[in-house]
Amino acid sequence: MNIHEHQAKEILREFGAPVSRGVVIFDLEEIPKKIKNLNSKSFVLKAQIHAGGRGKAGGVKLIKNLEDLKLEAKKMMGKVLITHQTGPEGKEVKRLYIEEASEISKEFYLSCLVDRESSKIAFISSTEGGMDIEKVALEKPEKIITNKISFNKEGPSEEEIKKIIEIFKLNDKQKDEAKKLIRSLYKILTKKDANLIEINPLILTSDNRIICLDAKMNFDDNAIFRRPEILKMRDLNEEDPAEIEASKYDLAYIKLNGTIGCMVNGAGLAMATMDIIKLYGKEPANFLDVGGGASKEKVTAAFKLILADKNVKGILINIFGGIMRCDVLAQGVVEAAKQVNLSVPLVVRLAGTNFKEGKEILEKSKLKILSASDLNDAAKKIVEVIK
Repeated sequence: MNIHEHQAKEILREFGAPVSRGVVIFDLEEIPKKIKNLNSKSFVLKAQIHAGGRGKAGGVKLIKNLEDLKLEAKKMMGKVLITHQTGPEGKEVKRLYIEEASEISKEFYLSCLVDRESSKIAFISSTEGGMDIEKVALEKPEKIITNKISFNKEGPSEEEIKKIIEIFKLNDKQKDEAKKLIRSLYKILTKKDANLIEINPLILTSDNRIICLDAKMNFDDNAIFRRPEILKMRDLNEEDPAEIEASKYDLAYIKLNGTIGCMVNGAGLAMATMDIIKLYGKEPANFLDVGGGASKEKVTAAFKLILADKNVKGILINIFGGIMRCDVLAQGVVEAAKQVNLSVPLVVRLAGTNFKEGKEILEKSKLKILSASDLNDAAKKIVEVIK
């Protein structure tokens, strides 16, 4: 789960990390009252959306006075920002963040994340702050250092921290501040079940203070049940309505840009199904995993989600019955197809537990369903039928 920058900074402040003061704005009328809490003559106005690249899209402005702040805020609130992470449809700005402006001397990049391959926590440091880290990695890989540390209740050691901040070339006072910051990030990652914390840029001010100027945090969806304080920060306006609906039924759903809807049970099977669709020259319209023990109601909800996408020209259902029984899935498919008046081709491949019973249910439904013997046959049939 992603949260907004102003929320990430609240958490950073809670754990003792240095951040500039700021206020969040939901209504333009709030500005005069709220900025009284800020001790600055200059402000930075930031659009709050779940996407990087806001500055290049006009979502970050340096403001010198209150009148300009009101004017620029009015322009920014409700604006659709299009960045490299939003896609061409962009995202509408529904909240703003106003913070005290800082005089920047140097900009760094710092992040920490769970490295699943090594089962460690990785800290990534770079002197190229304020830039897309992916671009830095491609063009100047020598400007990035990665340090992986094992989980430890006491946090990273002095030696580990020294390696993380070495690239910044800090003086002794700045090193002490940086050490506190590294420990704060580690605590947030481990105590709040975060997957990623990114500070870009981390700055040195003209008076040699370290400040987290911009912040991004992502949290583990599988652990969110034990983090109600994080769940409260969820902004449904930033999520796809179909994915919100899917979460209500505990479905793993991601909308894609193709024309063939996919329903599977198991992430590995989903990847294989999408790959073979591409192999036959078409693109998947979604990733949808109904899980191992889906009920008839869950399968019905999954079917409706796929058909809600107007780009879907055909559906491929690929189920290997283990815990999931093929007859339960078949009942869900028949019920959903009748409810939504199925009008696109449907190819079904069933294997495993009760697959014979499942096929029989589909055949007796009198729906236009093509049965497939294996995954290759299924992909070939759905691609041919929608041409």
